[in-house]
Amino acid sequence: MAKKTILIIDDDIQIGNLIEELLEREGYICKRAYSGTEALLLLEKESPNLILLDLMLPGISGENVLKKIRGIPVIVVSAKVGIDDKVSMLLGGAVDYITKPFNTRELLARVEVQMRKASTPPADVYQYDDILLDTVSHMVLVCGERVNLTKTEYAILKLLIQNPNQVYAKSTILDRISEDTLDCTESSLKTHISHLRSKLREKAGKEYIESVWGIGFKLANDLNDFSTIFNTAFSTFCV
Repeated sequence: MAKKTILIIDDDIQIGNLIEELLEREGYICKRAYSGTEALLLLEKESPNLILLDLMLPGISGENVLKKIRGIPVIVVSAKVGIDDKVSMLLGGAVDYITKPFNTRELLARVEVQMRKASTPPADVYQYDDILLDTVSHMVLVCGERVNLTKTEYAILKLLIQNPNQVYAKSTILDRISEDTLDCTESSLKTHISHLRSKLREKAGKEYIESVWGIGFKLANDLNDFSTIFNTAFSTFCV
């Protein structure tokens, strides 16, 4: 089995050396970048399996590096402990956030979780309540009836249904679906989501997409209050 490669983006040589030693002991191959600029140049040539990203970097900041990463899971490893920083990075595309100083066993566990997720082949069919979305045929069924969606509406629904408990910021939705559709802009996103909501409601008689004030959108879940989900999701990141 080929070894997995992890890119460590951190200008702190001592911490970077510690992480590299830990990961290599577990059988991973490590690459290093000491600035945001160096990291982006490296990513033009190589595609690691996972990225560990510091935020306070010389040159291009970690926040701006994250915006440019596509298709590679990113765990932010940062001394910034504020909830606003964590929320911003998670909504901006990071798969996890761990604060410095960190427990080495916890870091290795979080790396292992992401590696397992990456090695799991994506599902061809997603189901949420009475919605069935087939990624091969691009067919969407609601309560057993086919729903005709535009390319943009399909892309939005696919993103939401893949992570039904995740709240997506509007900017994140636009970024994630940009490769599949060109007609969705910041000004038109609400219209696309409104049309999608209407088509789903027409078949099922209920709302499937909810707005999270000040953040973005997620699939509706009547069984869980959003504040409970939010607090549970981020309690593990608190120091």
